[in-house]
Amino acid sequence: MMSIQVKNTEIEGLKVVMPIVYEDFRGTNFENYNKLSYDLIGDESIEFLVDSISTSRKHTLRGIHGDAHTTKLISCLHGSLYVIVVNNDYESPQYMQWTSFTISAQNRLQVLVPPKFGNSHLVMSDHAVFHYKLDAYYDRKSQFTILWNNRNYKFWWPISNPILSERDSLI
Repeated sequence: MMSIQVKNTEIEGLKVVMPIVYEDFRGTNFENYNKLSYDLIGDESIEFLVDSISTSRKHTLRGIHGDAHTTKLISCLHGSLYVIVVNNDYESPQYMQWTSFTISAQNRLQVLVPPKFGNSHLVMSDHAVFHYKLDAYYDRKSQFTILWNNRNYKFWWPISNPILSERDSLI
């Protein structure tokens, strides 16, 4: 039995995943990841190698980062995040197209980000825990960064003055 529901987005290759939640008087239970379920949706080539977690306070913006070879499954374990995902594949007819999502511990949405896509998240709650599974090991040298307010992309953010790292503010 599949433990997820999957929706394709308007950007080819980018998928939104919703774990099926079982709820009763005690609370809820769901699988945040099940390899068999992902194999059934046609992604059997994904073999996640790394789980990574970041915690941040309200209005912290991380990203937009990506590389040419890593698939990421992103989710929010606590709080609420505004997420932007952008196609950075120069050969794609959808190059530079982006979309946004609100993912939270409450809605349990996950986003499956393919290689050559960048992703970013902005913390909307007082505190948030961002979780991502990677099918490749982190290699800073292979990553690209797109400035969060790059005018060529016309990104929309719900705030205008986020908390940024040096990497995300000095490009």
